[in-house]
Amino acid sequence: MTIDIEHLRSWIGRTESRTDIATAAPVQGLSATLDRDDAAPHAGDPVPPCWHWLYFLPMQRQSEIGVDGHPKRGGFLPPVPLPRRMWAGSRIDFLRPLAVGSSIRRDSRIADVSGKEGRSGSLVFVRAHHEISDEQGVAIVEEHDIVYRDNPKPGDPVPPVQAAPAEHEWVRTIQPDDVLLFRYSALTFNGHRIHYDRRYVTEVEGYPGLIVHGPLIATLLLDLLRRNLPDATVARFTFRAVKPTFDLTPFQVCGRRSEDGRTVQLWAQHTDGALAMEASATLA
Repeated sequence: MTIDIEHLRSWIGRTESRTDIATAAPVQGLSATLDRDDAAPHAGDPVPPCWHWLYFLPMQRQSEIGVDGHPKRGGFLPPVPLPRRMWAGSRIDFLRPLAVGSSIRRDSRIADVSGKEGRSGSLVFVRAHHEISDEQGVAIVEEHDIVYRDNPKPGDPVPPVQAAPAEHEWVRTIQPDDVLLFRYSALTFNGHRIHYDRRYVTEVEGYPGLIVHGPLIATLLLDLLRRNLPDATVARFTFRAVKPTFDLTPFQVCGRRSEDGRTVQLWAQHTDGALAMEASATLA
């Protein structure tokens, strides 16, 4: 497939703004999905870090949805013709928490579009810059990386496995299943079929099972931190997806503090010890 990268790069600088209300219902829904016993949220309560992904959801009409369940290509994001689209990672600064019940706004900009040839074909990377504000000004700044790639072909090389760190301070085993993935898809109004349509994900995109959402794994990593350091304030969080995680086997979210206690290394690993996601949280 020929990729007209210069045409796609013409999207650099394109902007989009959305407004929302940080309502309590999705906060309570995600708390239940993560198996937390939090009290029901009330107006003024802080929205936990990365739970801003519950807002500014895609609301395209049904006729504007593509075959993969995502909105059709074009619009704010460039029309990359490659079939596979994945959330590759983010770098997020939390200037202060959003408050339940507040009016919020997200201003987004396409910061970069680039392409390269990988071991198994063309890759296109899109970086989006988001600033999320409330009545007091900017509260969260996020750089979001998206990667597009082709479907696998017979004979494609198998990506090398990266081993997860050997020692952890905290660990929690997660059993992904259809219900967990459905609930998170519903909370984020995410129609991407790779997370709930087993026939599509195996027969069309060639994966062995349903894919656990990258932002869900990232949220579980931060949730591990919150369970073990409930009074900590996260000032910055970065994560990078390393290897897809499927609903076929359990996986683990792990963490350990640095010697000075200001940085927490977090990662997700498969049952064979392969690294699935690496992350880092800086505490205020």
